[in-house]
Amino acid sequence: MARGKVAAALGIVALSAACKGDIGDSDETTPEPQGEATLEAPVLPRLTEAQYRNALVHLFGDALPATPVQPDTNPFLFTSIGATTDPLSEIGVQQLEEAADAVVHAVFDDPARRAALVGCEPTSPGDPCTSGFLEVFGRRAFRRPLAASEVTRWVDVASTLSGGDPWVGLAAAVRGMLQAPSFVYRVELGEPDPDEPTRLRYTGFEMASRLSFVLWNGPPDEELLDAADRGDLDEAAGVEAQASRLLDDPRARVAIMEFFDQYLDLGRLEGVTRDAELYPTFSESLAEAMRAEARLIVDDLVFRRDVDVRQLFSTRRTFVNDELAAHYGVDAPGSSAITFVPVELPADGPRAGLLTLGAFLTMNAHEATTSPTLRGKYLRERVLCAEVPPPPPDVDTEIELNPEEPKTLREVLDQHRTNPACAGCHSLLDPPGFLFEGFDAIGRVRSEDNGYPVDTSGELDGEDLADARDLAEVLANDERVGACLTKQLFRHAMGRLDVETESPALDRVHDRFADSGFRFRELLLALVTNDSFRFVAPPEVSQ
Repeated sequence: MARGKVAAALGIVALSAACKGDIGDSDETTPEPQGEATLEAPVLPRLTEAQYRNALVHLFGDALPATPVQPDTNPFLFTSIGATTDPLSEIGVQQLEEAADAVVHAVFDDPARRAALVGCEPTSPGDPCTSGFLEVFGRRAFRRPLAASEVTRWVDVASTLSGGDPWVGLAAAVRGMLQAPSFVYRVELGEPDPDEPTRLRYTGFEMASRLSFVLWNGPPDEELLDAADRGDLDEAAGVEAQASRLLDDPRARVAIMEFFDQYLDLGRLEGVTRDAELYPTFSESLAEAMRAEARLIVDDLVFRRDVDVRQLFSTRRTFVNDELAAHYGVDAPGSSAITFVPVELPADGPRAGLLTLGAFLTMNAHEATTSPTLRGKYLRERVLCAEVPPPPPDVDTEIELNPEEPKTLREVLDQHRTNPACAGCHSLLDPPGFLFEGFDAIGRVRSEDNGYPVDTSGELDGEDLADARDLAEVLANDERVGACLTKQLFRHAMGRLDVETESPALDRVHDRFADSGFRFRELLLALVTNDSFRFVAPPEVSQ
């Protein structure tokens, strides 16, 4: 599908106008991108909390002390974007110092552990054992070979701070390396491209880092660094070969699940509470089971079966433990509190796809009521990649049912759409959100709301639908779902938002994704071999 058609399908221009109250009044369409994709300037991401911890384990092994660092932020869904936009605070610098000190003490205070790390016995500050170790360790820590001047500098640190004890000097140098920008940040700036002087290409070692942090959420291993050293990562074929190897490693499973956790916003299930009188069966363990269910569906589609990942929003195959089975009213032989088993939801039942299951329905509801608005917003933003502006700052978003005049929540929201200040967004979000009114605030099937029959009818962009099952059937073939997933992965991998002039690049990635039958593995390979991932604009060229 042409990228211009994808962009038009996402309806971003129309959506922005609608949320300003101009529903149906605009004939504007998204312009067709022209020419080749542009390249953007490099970003400088700091390691996220998980990446920092994974880097430490890569260097020193497990059994490390706690290392709290500056907390992640997730603007535009992903911590990778927060890592490029959230500056390191003074407290964050102090935390990095304290973490480095704690790790170095844990390793170097243990004679057996430090000997295993260093691999030789230094006899004097700055001796060949010291310099050899720092050169090897620096390559692993900085994810590239150290220049001769850098080796000299760190050997000088070890010598100057040794106090006559070479082990003390080595510990001081390692402590410094763990606070150096080349460790804390992913320094990927590019080098002149010999084939195209108007752009930079990422060096082989920068590509190794980019690949490993996208596919493993951690630093490159020795094999990947060796591939960079040989020049294998200078060509797309070499990048794909190494990416395929990384995807076959168990670390890829963890990293990809972290992407889906953020894309689907599953972290919001932590700390969810419900009115105990209205929802006596809701518990922390039930919320945990809902999150596990969503993750197991992703794992099934992406890794176990490697099939069309868009089925996430239409599949009737799910995974439940005994508590979740009781919650849904399904039979699940063999399940227990800790054992999840696959079940096939009834073909004539109300559930199909993630948007009819507990995680989505519970996250997007209130303490005592459902929220068609929140559910519609999630569908628009995360599944269809539409931009939904926040409500005006002076708008009261609280909704209360009048006990003296019982009404369904749907009727109350209908009143919101008569208010010009609310009509724009509510007219866009509520109609698809009403499709989920057959489920209560913890995802149980219901037929009444406040004592009145539930109306589950709604519409999505002019198409009338009966309920959430109807929506699942629409999403199964909606071109926007695959296009949105492509866009979300692009943002996660790049650590920034895409710009309109990158649409041709997104188009090429999406085309390979579509040609593969929308297999997520192919989407990853298409992305990391695309020019937008391998090349970068000089900073002064980016607009």
